[in-house]
Amino acid sequence: MPRPANVRVTTMDAELEFAVHEKITGKELFDQVVRTIGLREVKFFGLQYVDSKGLTAWLKMTKKVLQQDVGHSNPLIFKFRAKFFPEDVAEELIQDITQRMFFLQVKEGILCEDMYCPPETSVLLASYAVQAKYGDYNPEIHLPGFLAGERLLPERVIEQHAITRDQWEERIVSWYSEHRGMLREDAMLEYLKIAQDLEMYGVNYFEIRNKKGTQLWLGVDALGLNIYEYDDRLTPKVGFPWSEISHISFSQMKFIIKPTDKKSKDFVFYAPKLRINKRILALCMGNHELYVARRKPDTIEEQQMKAQAREDKAIRHAERAHLAREKQARAQAERKRAELEQRLRSFEVETARAMEALKQSEQASKELEEKVRRAEEEAAERDRLRQEAERTQRQAEEQLTALREASVSTEEERQKALEESELIKQKAKEMQEEAERKEREARELQAKLLAAQRQQIESAQTLMNVTRHQPTLSEASETSSDSGERGADLGGEEDMLTVAKYRSEEERTTMMEKNRKMREKLAGLGQELDRSKDQTKLTHFDHLHRLNVNEGRDKFKTLRQIRSGNTHRRIMDFENL
Repeated sequence: MPRPANVRVTTMDAELEFAVHEKITGKELFDQVVRTIGLREVKFFGLQYVDSKGLTAWLKMTKKVLQQDVGHSNPLIFKFRAKFFPEDVAEELIQDITQRMFFLQVKEGILCEDMYCPPETSVLLASYAVQAKYGDYNPEIHLPGFLAGERLLPERVIEQHAITRDQWEERIVSWYSEHRGMLREDAMLEYLKIAQDLEMYGVNYFEIRNKKGTQLWLGVDALGLNIYEYDDRLTPKVGFPWSEISHISFSQMKFIIKPTDKKSKDFVFYAPKLRINKRILALCMGNHELYVARRKPDTIEEQQMKAQAREDKAIRHAERAHLAREKQARAQAERKRAELEQRLRSFEVETARAMEALKQSEQASKELEEKVRRAEEEAAERDRLRQEAERTQRQAEEQLTALREASVSTEEERQKALEESELIKQKAKEMQEEAERKEREARELQAKLLAAQRQQIESAQTLMNVTRHQPTLSEASETSSDSGERGADLGGEEDMLTVAKYRSEEERTTMMEKNRKMREKLAGLGQELDRSKDQTKLTHFDHLHRLNVNEGRDKFKTLRQIRSGNTHRRIMDFENL
């Protein structure tokens, strides 16, 4: 009975352990892993391990696991990683889990500096990574310092600039806040769409030498083979698309590539070790196969996956739109509730004021009524005094008449009588004036009483109006092999002629070329960061990148340049390096 073997497989975000039989093949183990994580786009992935020489290797699908140089640890350690990269992530990565696996692997490659990324682009990518993790920016939740524990920028970028971590966070959040409304899955895809324009994205580098013995780098990626000078892995010097290659093989350390152009000589280089040539061959075969497949109609399975992905995405967008509408309606209801509460508070204040005014009006009215009552009493008294004055005046007149009639003899008596008569007249006049003054006061009191009564009526009416328009909070709820030789044909002549017509990669432009706003904002951020940059800490890659920018080069402009001319000429360029 076969004894079981323990296997540990780490993906970018999980760790899986299996007990497998000792005769299990690489493909059987691989299939078990992809079934466990629910991945269908298996063509990009493989199981990676470190061999006995300390080199990274990929598990062969057709061989038994324990017959490969996987070591003797218990458990056996493998990494589930992307082995081949798509040309265009937006067109080729269908499932969300596939996009997530690539997102996490590419992000780790940038942060570990296996893939060079300039500082300003690092900040932009970090903002998409934050959107993918936290969703929409909310200043009430995402308070300053919420990214303190996150690893978002390459350490090289942080060390080169005299900028605190809080200031880095401010710059990242400035971009992050502009991604509002973007789904987490879309944020990951946007991250990849920018990252795939980086020069080192998806490139496997191998040390090689040409016939002259010049030490060079061979870059194998989704688009073809590129040759780099040994001190510059950013800018390739010669390029060969997969459509120009018909056969690849190696014999010991010698690697031979036959071009589709029969007039051209073979492309030959030398690797330092036999096992390096084996890995180059495997990567070339896989990338070439995918390059050809991309230029053919989708398989039934791919069509089904794309249809399902479109449907799932439409559902997510509909759900997000529905949620956004609900949030908006809830926010409007809250605003209306706050407005109604404010109106209610205003109403209560106005009511209190109106009640106080009414109370004051009533008090004033009572006081005026009392004054009017007293004025009426005084008026009666005034009438009495007037009557008495009139009577007294009549008496004086009668006395005067009597005196005249009696012919008072003495002058002294006449003078006395005249004085008494004058006193009576004076008293009558004073009583008349007092009566007129009292009458004026009565008219004034009457006018004040009428004004107070009008004010009382107005206060009562104001109170009624306030009460009639009182808001209710219910309104808010209503709006609410394992030999030294091996080779492979990379497709028939017909296939090569077909794909040669579709070298669409040579027509591509970077995201920055397409998006003027993003390009200008990145340029502004780059200038700002340059002012705080310590020039003594710049790396060799930083200098190479700056040189490329100053000369107006980017990934696809360089690609068109290194593929210009016929195949024979480019092979001669390689041999002359």
